[in-house]
Amino acid sequence: MCSNPVWGKTAVGLHRVAYLLYTERERLGRGGVVIVGPNKSFLSYIRKVLPALGEVDVRQITIDELLTRPAAATDEPAAEALKGDARMADVLRRALWSYVGTPTAGVLYSKGSRRYRVHEYEVVDIVSDLRESTRYAPGRNALAQRIAHVVLVRMEERAESPDDRVQDAVARSKPVKEMLDAVWPRVVPEQILHRLFADPEFLAAAAPDLTDEERTALLWPKPARSWKSAKWSFADTVLLDELEDLIERRTGSLGHLVLDEAQDLSAMQLRALGRRCRSGSATVLGDLAQATTAWAAGPWDRVLGHLGKDDGMVAELDRGFRVPEQIINFAAKLLPAIAPTLSKPTGVRTVANALSIVRADGSTYQDQIVAECRTALAGEGSVALIAADDQVAELRDALTAAGLQAALLGETEDEIDTVRLVCVPATLAKGLEFDSVVVAEPAHIVAAEPRGLHRLYVVLTRAVSRLQIVHAEPLPSALA
Repeated sequence: MCSNPVWGKTAVGLHRVAYLLYTERERLGRGGVVIVGPNKSFLSYIRKVLPALGEVDVRQITIDELLTRPAAATDEPAAEALKGDARMADVLRRALWSYVGTPTAGVLYSKGSRRYRVHEYEVVDIVSDLRESTRYAPGRNALAQRIAHVVLVRMEERAESPDDRVQDAVARSKPVKEMLDAVWPRVVPEQILHRLFADPEFLAAAAPDLTDEERTALLWPKPARSWKSAKWSFADTVLLDELEDLIERRTGSLGHLVLDEAQDLSAMQLRALGRRCRSGSATVLGDLAQATTAWAAGPWDRVLGHLGKDDGMVAELDRGFRVPEQIINFAAKLLPAIAPTLSKPTGVRTVANALSIVRADGSTYQDQIVAECRTALAGEGSVALIAADDQVAELRDALTAAGLQAALLGETEDEIDTVRLVCVPATLAKGLEFDSVVVAEPAHIVAAEPRGLHRLYVVLTRAVSRLQIVHAEPLPSALA
């Protein structure tokens, strides 16, 4: 695991993958290698790195694409954060196993004129023995086979000689199926999750460790009529994935899993990824100071635990090879507020005029943005204008009106490879790097979301040569 700070961690991680593909090609070839990134823009940015290292047999994907279930609904922030909480694993487990009931009758199997009885207490013992000692679907199948085995013992007691085919026939018989449907019914993940979010009593029974306020946040104000018509959010699809694994274990495992920007993943997302890499190895990359989601899992030992890799080694990159020292020192002013346990990284290089801060009044603000972008373009390399999401399109229009060719990240991916100036919404900046970066109105970036200071830290650390900050509003107090 490569941890904070994030000065070049992606490059380190990708080189590690290339090394593993070279040294352990046979093992990794059996399960494959998957790189999970935070968004498509980030993956598009790094897609050419591994081929440049001589390796092409690697799949790059976002976590929502990996889970595959469609997400058509959105959650309130409180509900979204709660659905990512590790406690939801126990809630889902209780909800699923609540469908297994206590037998109130035995099984009577008839073959010709003969009848064979499995007594109620015997069925109770079998159900008790199987309950939660296996996954749900195999447990249902095992219950049918165990009941059928008792019937075969009764046959043998009458000097009959039944074989495995007879046992399978008994397990599929109507009396056994009726017992299964009554005591251990078939279920699907959507059915359980719909009931959890639609039925307050069912949720309360499955979630005794949640507060009344938390349970209220999970309940749908207007539930769908049935699970078949329910619309799911992305956070819901992660819970459905957990339920699917509780019902029947996923087979197969990736050879190697790479998680970049892992600090933003929830506990439930990490569990979903860990299930896909049960017997494989993993490279986890992240920076706790850049955790911008309310559902972030927390410290690295916790991240590795949710991923199922408790024995993972944490390596901290404390040297700033990518970002000039002046920019590192400036961005590090935010660390006491956003990640007080992290030490300030040390820069290994300085660049002349690496940092400039320009105060503009409201009437000349956009003109100053255009001027700074024009100055950056006069130099070498790539240039990015990074602004709050609700401002970036307007600023791109101002650049275009001033005669500068600018692409908007997330809108025209193909054009970004051929245009030097890219306008980047702050929420898409994570993991990207540019030679020169112009940051527009830091205070607005901070105000745009609850963890805005974390987002600003991300934005301030995207430049590898020069960072220019333009602001009309006062800078956040930590930077003033």
